[in-house]
Amino acid sequence: MTTTAQTEETRATPAPPVPRAVGVWRAALRLPRAKIGLTLSILVVLTAIVGPLLAPHGATEFVDTPFSDPTASSWFGTDNLGRDVLTRFLHGGQTLAVLAVLATLLGVGLGSLLGMYAGYRRGWLDEVLMRFGDIALAFPQVVLALLFVSVVGPELWLLVLVVGGSHLPRVMRVVRAATLSVAERDFVKSAEAIGLSRVRILLGEILPNVTGTVLVELGLRLNYSIGLVAGLSFLGLGLQPPTADWGLMINENRIALTVQPWAVALPVIAIAVLTIGTNLVADGLARSVAGVDRGIEKAR
Repeated sequence: MTTTAQTEETRATPAPPVPRAVGVWRAALRLPRAKIGLTLSILVVLTAIVGPLLAPHGATEFVDTPFSDPTASSWFGTDNLGRDVLTRFLHGGQTLAVLAVLATLLGVGLGSLLGMYAGYRRGWLDEVLMRFGDIALAFPQVVLALLFVSVVGPELWLLVLVVGGSHLPRVMRVVRAATLSVAERDFVKSAEAIGLSRVRILLGEILPNVTGTVLVELGLRLNYSIGLVAGLSFLGLGLQPPTADWGLMINENRIALTVQPWAVALPVIAIAVLTIGTNLVADGLARSVAGVDRGIEKAR
């Protein structure tokens, strides 16, 4: 009898709720586009991380005459100074990936916190933050980045701050809009009624319910960070020679594109594949967020 009662009690106990972020990821990974995007992104990121260990030559080593054709010792030929293209390519993605990820985390993290606080508190602070966001949105991202980098110089920490800061107003507006709808729900009002602090309500009640939106923004902003960091390097405002960098490789070797295309083609293909991959993942997350929201509404 005791065993039977325990079994029935176990069956009657509901399973613990799945966190919203986990549910969104699970739903996204069921979509073919998200699987393909994640595969492409991981492939490029692994190339950037493991690439320096697999490079056949040194990153600044001269192996042949400039813009020479592919050979047995240099599979994709040489660049404008006679360095191995494959080696430069394998060394060039690490900094791009790190800077793009750090800038995205900074912009999305800070923008999400400000957006949640503005959407929950409202009032004059909400108006001030939104108006500053409007001013920032009036300037293109590249223009702001060029302004700060040209004044201070091509410092890596500045690239992270500038690129991350360019994402902040966009993320803030999107998360604020999501917070406005969540802040009116009964569980938030109940938390306020029992006297929970504003910080606990933001982190414990609102954040879990806007996590899907934050994940979508994370994917989208990572895509923009990759393009912006690579573009600044192409313009000579990122890593400086002789450091290997994909954006810098495109700039250095574009003059011989018809003679030796591999020095430009390899980094362009890698950036394009990474951009497509992050776009597909972001699109999958957006679709899964919509599906999770529909499931929650039906359950109510």
